[in-house]
Amino acid sequence: MSGTVYMIPVTLGDSDPDLSIPRGTRDITLSIRLFAVEEVRTARRWLRRLDRTFPVDETLFFPVGKHSDPSGLSEFLDRVAEGADAGVMSEAGMPGLADPGSIVAAEAHHRGIRVTPLSGPSSVMLALVASGLNGQSFAFHGYLPVDGQGRRKAIRDLERLSSGGQTQVFMETPFRNAKIIEEILSVCQPSTRLCIAADITLASEEIRTMSIAEWRRQVPVLDKRPAVFLILA
Repeated sequence: MSGTVYMIPVTLGDSDPDLSIPRGTRDITLSIRLFAVEEVRTARRWLRRLDRTFPVDETLFFPVGKHSDPSGLSEFLDRVAEGADAGVMSEAGMPGLADPGSIVAAEAHHRGIRVTPLSGPSSVMLALVASGLNGQSFAFHGYLPVDGQGRRKAIRDLERLSSGGQTQVFMETPFRNAKIIEEILSVCQPSTRLCIAADITLASEEIRTMSIAEWRRQVPVLDKRPAVFLILA
């Protein structure tokens, strides 16, 4: 009988795991000795943070990046097929959302291996429920184009899509926060609502929804804080 691939959430920053990681998720995580992860060093550190005695040297880690070839997961999934339970962890939050965890899940399904998500923090969902925007119809777009022209076009397109009542959710690399805020405020209509959710679950958490017109009167300074952006025309 094959094992299970667990999609394991981690904290969204340097916060106390007890505040956002359920006991059941912690117990299953600490029982596993086979992981697919974005960064091995970060994963080892996280497991030791959950339990200082966790045997990281007796645990197998398989790095998975956004350009990973599914064929490179053969050994990992062979071990699961032979009965070993395994975990998938991203650098923050829920694996499979805007990170390469989906590659592992997809290949597991292809092989008929059970994939089970564990409860924990998701910046996308937490931002949405706190935004006051439409939580019944929404779309998550991950990261927008890197080039300025492409990013501005994407913002216009998302605002247009949101005019039908569907909240549009996206992210940005923290060091580009100032630029994307500038572009959102210059491209979107004054009446469009924008939620900026920064440092979710951290002591410095700040989630605020206002119209573009209101944001223009008090342009936020996020520096390099991780943030999620939501718009609804």
